[in-house]
Amino acid sequence: MSKKDDQVRIHHMCDAAKEAVQFAEGHTREDLNTDRGLVLILVKDIEIVGEAAAHVSPETIEKCPEIP
Repeated sequence: MSKKDDQVRIHHMCDAAKEAVQFAEGHTREDLNTDRGLVLILVKDIEIVGEAAAHVSPETIEKCPEIP
C-alpha cells in the first residue's frame, strides 16, 4: 500500500466526517427517531470513515498514535 493510497483514504475520511457534521447541524437526537433520510445519510458517512480507516496502512497508523 502506498503513501498516496493512505492520503486518499484520509481525505475521504475527512470529507465524510465534515459532511456528517454539516448534515447533523441544526438537528436534535429526536430527529434521528423521525427522519429516516437523515439517519441514512449519517450512517453512510460513518460507514465511509470506517471503511477507509480499516484500510490505512500500519505504517501510517504508527506515525499517528494520537489518532484512535
